[in-house]
Amino acid sequence: MTKTVKKYDLEERTLKFARKVRQFVSQIRQTARNREDSRQLLRSSGSVGANYIEANEALSKKDFIHRIKISRKESKESRYWLKLLDVGGLEKERGILIQEATELMKIFGSIIRKSN
Repeated sequence: MTKTVKKYDLEERTLKFARKVRQFVSQIRQTARNREDSRQLLRSSGSVGANYIEANEALSKKDFIHRIKISRKESKESRYWLKLLDVGGLEKERGILIQEATELMKIFGSIIRKSN
């Protein structure tokens, strides 16, 4: 009997986060305020995973930590933009995304602490 070990893939998780953000943004009303906040949110949510991928390709420990810090910063920024959006009746969906951004921040913070 072989035991299946499920490896947690943070690259996949950050990709899912960015995709869920994009789906969420497509559902909210695009007022003048929401348009700019949405653009910022789309950029920061995609940058979380992009910088994590860069961290995994880092040439040094210092570069790795720097990229992880950027991923943490972008997670925090995504949470900020999510809080600013006027979401109408999509508060539950926003809450789920805020929770995921918060969890990603904590994961990256833990990686930073363990890497130092």
